Amino acid sequence: MKHLKFFIFLCILTFTVSCGQQKRYIQYKVKKGETMSQIAQKLNMKTEKLLRLNPDVVGEPKPNTFLVVPEQKLNNLKKPTKKEVIEEKLDTISNKVIIDKDSTVIENVFKNFEVYEIKKGDTFYNIEKRFGVNRQELLVLNPELKEGLKLGMVLKIKEIIPEIIDEDEYEDYIDFNKDVKVALLLPLKTYKYQVDTLTLKQIFAKDAALLNIATDFYLGAELAVDSLRNKGVNIDLSVFDTGERGANNLGDIIYDNNLNDNDVVIGPFYSDEAQTIASSVNIPVVFPVYSKNQSSFANRNIIKTSPDKKMFRDVLTTYIKENMVDGNIVIVSDNSFENLQASNTMQASLQFSTNALINIITPQDGYIEKSRIINLLQPNTKNWVILTSNDQLLVSDAINSLISLPEEITVKVFATDKSNVFEKIDNNKLAKIGFTYVSDEFSDTSSFEAISFNGQYLKKNKALPSYYATKGFDITYDILMRLASGKKLEDTFSEGFSKRVETKFDYRNSDRVPENKGVFIIQYNQDLTLSRLK
Repeated sequence: MKHLKFFIFLCILTFTVSCGQQKRYIQYKVKKGETMSQIAQKLNMKTEKLLRLNPDVVGEPKPNTFLVVPEQKLNNLKKPTKKEVIEEKLDTISNKVIIDKDSTVIENVFKNFEVYEIKKGDTFYNIEKRFGVNRQELLVLNPELKEGLKLGMVLKIKEIIPEIIDEDEYEDYIDFNKDVKVALLLPLKTYKYQVDTLTLKQIFAKDAALLNIATDFYLGAELAVDSLRNKGVNIDLSVFDTGERGANNLGDIIYDNNLNDNDVVIGPFYSDEAQTIASSVNIPVVFPVYSKNQSSFANRNIIKTSPDKKMFRDVLTTYIKENMVDGNIVIVSDNSFENLQASNTMQASLQFSTNALINIITPQDGYIEKSRIINLLQPNTKNWVILTSNDQLLVSDAINSLISLPEEITVKVFATDKSNVFEKIDNNKLAKIGFTYVSDEFSDTSSFEAISFNGQYLKKNKALPSYYATKGFDITYDILMRLASGKKLEDTFSEGFSKRVETKFDYRNSDRVPENKGVFIIQYNQDLTLSRLK
């Protein structure tokens, strides 16, 4: 009997010790001005241990971010004052997650995913409604759900899109002793109009060509000049009309004017004319639009403001390498030589760098049957589909096939560029498949720059800015702001990238001709908003 009592005592002791060793962690909300050492001292723990629990924190934590801390340490805080009690209730999160694994697991759960602990009465339905995710998305992140919901289970709800921290950004600086002189060359074709005898209404009614790309670009550039003048920059702007392509206007401009008196030339719009100007001057010539011929530019003083389309594919490939370790990739291509070559290049690059299964699918008899696509997708795993074709019918059919899939299959769709093909597809469909693409523009309509620019443009022109009006502003503002520093333009390029209203300019690591490499990776969200992933 004594032996039995002693055995029971040992069991109880072992159970008590094991329960005591199970660690519980909770999130702590950082207050403004708090440092890691202050928080550690407040929680009566070593700073090194707090850093180990939060390896993603570099330097000091930002206000309103969350740290993983032991619950026991938080409970052991000295009894606070009434005011501190109110603040503590506001600044901590009550839902607790029991974790008995090492800090690496803790880091992954809290850093990469939004998590939720299953409570009594929870169902798939109320979880889906609460967090806006469907059952198959939950299954991909939580394979253990095949056995059903269990009380206390901690679910990964959705992946947290990390905050993008931009480094090496160019700092705007104005040397107020520096005057900037710029020549703007645009195909305005004003010779068609006798402005002194026609009203604006008559001009627009006669020929809508004034409302073309060049006009919008000019209106944006004009606003950029006004904005910089308001900052104290002395700008001498000369505008030249290059007229019809192939006419003598360009030769006359070169012959009648000493363009080298300027600090920079912005324009012309045509690639051959840009090369003609660049050959006749020894100052920077800014090519403000994209052209397939820009890869053949030989003049070192030409500045290409639009990234080459090949770079879009390289950027997307790099992103997938960094974010897809294991999973399933399907590349959808048409049968054109160019797109097949691009698809094969991408497949080879991804196979070398990931463990994902990668297949290329092409049309048979002009189209791709839905069953062929579905057969390449895998249940309860990450399926990424890359569209390399710009064929309207092919892209539309592929997306229609992917928006209605079996419950256990989830998919995310990528493209190297959001071409006009995708403009004709319902945004709700694009949001449903998490459509993600590479772009040379991204507008954060809530940013100060966007609000200020849109407001000023609307006030001056009685209309919201078009794509080319915004480009005109961004390109002109960026080039002139860099010149206003008093440095050579090419010297400022090595000092970092810049972001304006919608455009990122990054001319670093160019070969012979300065070329902008500033692009974004954009994702459609379920609520039809856009997120910048990179």
